[in-house]
Amino acid sequence: MASGSEPVGRHRALGERGMASRRNARQTRRFYTLTAASTIIPGLGLIHTRRRTGIALVAGFFLTILAVCAWGLAKGVTSSVISVGVSRSALMVLIPVILVGALVWIWGIVATARDNMPEGSHGRPKVAMVVFAALAALLIFAPAAQSVRYAVIQRSLIGSVFDQLRPAGAAAPGDGDDPWAGTDRVNVMLVGSDAGEDRDGIRPDSVMVASVDTQTGETVLFGIPRNLQNIPFSEDNPLSEQYPEGFNCGDQCLMEYVWTLGRDNAELFPGDDNPGLTVTKDAASQILGLDIDYTTVIDLQGFTQLVDAMGGVTIDVKERVCIGCKIEGGVVVGTTGYIEPGVQKLDGYHALWYSRSRAESSDGDFSRMRRQRCMVGALLNQVNPTSMLVRYPKLAKTLEDNVKVDIPQQDLKAWSELVLRIQDGGKIKSLPLTNKNIDVNNPDYVEIHEMVQDAINPPPPAPKTKTSTTPSSTPSTSTTEPSSTSTTNGDELSDITATC
Repeated sequence: MASGSEPVGRHRALGERGMASRRNARQTRRFYTLTAASTIIPGLGLIHTRRRTGIALVAGFFLTILAVCAWGLAKGVTSSVISVGVSRSALMVLIPVILVGALVWIWGIVATARDNMPEGSHGRPKVAMVVFAALAALLIFAPAAQSVRYAVIQRSLIGSVFDQLRPAGAAAPGDGDDPWAGTDRVNVMLVGSDAGEDRDGIRPDSVMVASVDTQTGETVLFGIPRNLQNIPFSEDNPLSEQYPEGFNCGDQCLMEYVWTLGRDNAELFPGDDNPGLTVTKDAASQILGLDIDYTTVIDLQGFTQLVDAMGGVTIDVKERVCIGCKIEGGVVVGTTGYIEPGVQKLDGYHALWYSRSRAESSDGDFSRMRRQRCMVGALLNQVNPTSMLVRYPKLAKTLEDNVKVDIPQQDLKAWSELVLRIQDGGKIKSLPLTNKNIDVNNPDYVEIHEMVQDAINPPPPAPKTKTSTTPSSTPSTSTTEPSSTSTTNGDELSDITATC
């Protein structure tokens, strides 16, 4: 009897172990399946063990998705993203929402893993399951943490770079579907500041004005030369009393000294924390005959960091540009290298020299002005949201340290949409004021104003020439009077892509 019962006991024991093994395998598969389900959709895996809680989490998730989609479809996906990204208050709400949502999601993953851990698990299988649950939680935590980080950076950037109040008299967007519907043009002055430890105050290295058609996005960049003389001031400018005929004391009264003039007469501008910029803005407005609405000041000491943060900038270099060079006693010295002609991607160091070098240029400052406008156009056209997202922390830090814009924070959504119009369909044209189209020593500002108006409001193209013949006459050609050109003998209004 004993010998016969032993095989039966062994078979029973083997059967029980087999059943336990299959049960353990089912529990293990269920652990991984349900934990993965709670990772993909918060709470989905909890429905098996905590039905009400799981259903509540799943329902909350899908309701949130539906609400976001409905909002995005109603306002437009791009517009919706922009409206959140440029609003400090919206970002302030978004940060805790992301944190709470991520914590609830991660709790669902952990609870699912704990509820479905096979009984008696130990050793490597248990370690593997714990690691799996931890990785699943990390898949939610990592992007949530990065999103919060970017939102905090963006909120800080908006507060540091942009103003709270709109400049007096500036063209302003409205509140309708098209915020720019009531504004034909907006003019922005771009100043490259060469402030540094070895300089007394600021002398603008470059002054440009971008005049933007708000409906088409078409933009004209006007370059104002540093050595322009007889700078006019408006009647509202206190300095007009000292210089009723303009800033006209020869080569000691150039455009590049206007900023310093304003700073040195700060007492004439009570309550103004930047009289140098105020006077420069007024001068640019009088030179071009345009109302300057907003200003952007870029510290060129940080320009290198800005280009590097963007991953470089692609430029079609038209002429050889020297690096490290300067003019001393009429002789070019200090050259350490060259940027050769051709299409190439420049890093920050070479982009700065491309924009500032003038020692060996074909026409000195004016050649440099053309290159600076090419750089502005290239940077604007090559901004790519996807690539910028990867570099954003570094880019934001560079902008905070080196850029100041007086566009008010509440208008940033409208401005973001305007930039998209410029990139999507607007052409960027360039009209430099150089010694080839004006007399920089004795400029005719009436003529300059006409040039500017022709550039931003070009006349319609002339009808095509028609040729007709009759049996009793010789061929005759009827033409219309040629339209006036905006410049003569050299630097003319042209598409920036053609000149750069």
